[in-house]
Amino acid sequence: MSKSNITAPEDPYRVYTAASIGPAIRHFRVLAGLSQAELADSIGVSAPYLSRLENGQETEQLRRIVAILKRLGVRMTLERADW
Repeated sequence: MSKSNITAPEDPYRVYTAASIGPAIRHFRVLAGLSQAELADSIGVSAPYLSRLENGQETEQLRRIVAILKRLGVRMTLERADW
């Protein structure tokens, strides 16, 4: 990940395309101090699937979600939360 893609932990990460969701996932995974394997295991997906997402390989579901948001005139912004 290039330095220009890194935002401060408190900055929101704007998602404009399905492919840009992956770098956002990677960004917050790294901030959380988790490996791909640790995150994948904790949420019940395979590490190769998580890797494909992080590398911007779009899925049909992500494309549909972004298309819905665009049609509604909204965008997705990700930021750290206290869940």
